[in-house]
Amino acid sequence: MELRPPSATRLLNLDALRGTVMIIMAIDHVRDFFDHYSMSFSPTDLARTTPIMFFTRWITHFCMPVFMFAAGGGAYLWWQRSRRTSGELSWFLLTRGVWFLLLEVTVMQFAYNFNLSQQNLVLLLVLYIFGACFVLMAALIHLPLRWLAAFSIAVIALHNLLDPIRADRFGSAAWAWNVLHQPGVFTAAGRLILVVYPLLPWIGVMAAGFCFGCVFTLDEFARRRITLRLGFGMTAAFLVIRAINIYGDPSRWSAQSSITYTVLSFFNCTKYPASLDYILMTIGPALLLLAWYDRFSFSINNPLIVFGRVPLFYFILHFYAIHATLVVMSWIRYGHGAFAFIFQAIPSMGGLREAYPADFGYPLWVTYAVWTGLVIALYPLCRWFTHIKATRRDRWLSYL
Repeated sequence: MELRPPSATRLLNLDALRGTVMIIMAIDHVRDFFDHYSMSFSPTDLARTTPIMFFTRWITHFCMPVFMFAAGGGAYLWWQRSRRTSGELSWFLLTRGVWFLLLEVTVMQFAYNFNLSQQNLVLLLVLYIFGACFVLMAALIHLPLRWLAAFSIAVIALHNLLDPIRADRFGSAAWAWNVLHQPGVFTAAGRLILVVYPLLPWIGVMAAGFCFGCVFTLDEFARRRITLRLGFGMTAAFLVIRAINIYGDPSRWSAQSSITYTVLSFFNCTKYPASLDYILMTIGPALLLLAWYDRFSFSINNPLIVFGRVPLFYFILHFYAIHATLVVMSWIRYGHGAFAFIFQAIPSMGGLREAYPADFGYPLWVTYAVWTGLVIALYPLCRWFTHIKATRRDRWLSYL
């Protein structure tokens, strides 16, 4: 099969998909900082949640898998479009990965806490796992594409076989298992470090996205056909595997007190680490949406395209905007007393609940109101930066 560089217009559906999940992502992060109940319990806790609270959290489950899959596909497209060698692609992925890791432990740690205390729990979250996967992909892209595809499928499909293995079995090396498969806390250089996103299965998802990138080089008919088939196939596989309820997720679904909550139980798949069911449930429908977007001619000023073309810029900016908004609203609500707690870690982000007032947080509708205002406010800034990236060819811009 001969591959040819895709035209700029053929990237718009991928940009639109990425922009969609970026907008949705902000709901979850606003909820983390603002929602009263999220300070005390998980919105997927069926014993305490409500359907609307569950849905608010569940819809954002699509974000990480789509980001990771799109990042892999984007790396492949950058390679083909720029006509770089595999060595140059490898160097780009390696340096970008290191850059993401650096941003996580500096810029993002301050965004989470708004203080520089050495007592803070170090959160290795989104930019950490992207950075780690980019570093690994710098080596993996040298594999033949078919081998890499087989590797990615095997990792995604089989990593749940490792679920019974617990980190404490490895003694002083337990941290390695936290990094690889089981989320957890370990100590390094006197600091408590929380790994939320282990490498498995995310390296498999990014590798799968890289392999899928070659689909974008096909003609329009073949591209849509393959994308639709994969989307339908993965969605159907999720429904079948989840219904069987034997393998695919460490948390089995079960009959609840009502049909509604039984359905919630069915869709309540494990994100940490992301189970096979979780990945099928999210990537499958996302591919269907990608195929649907392929039928549209998007304006470059469409919010989906604007946000989708500046993902890192948007990601960092929206965290600072959310936290700054909370500081202002807390000052308005509690007066100067807010400064006694507002610059400590938020309970939902690893902080102590006792450090905050008992009534801290807001009703869920406030989450949606702040989210709407945030997205509207960020659009002009992201549009400006999109224009900068489109009109300049500075190498450093490819790292943002």
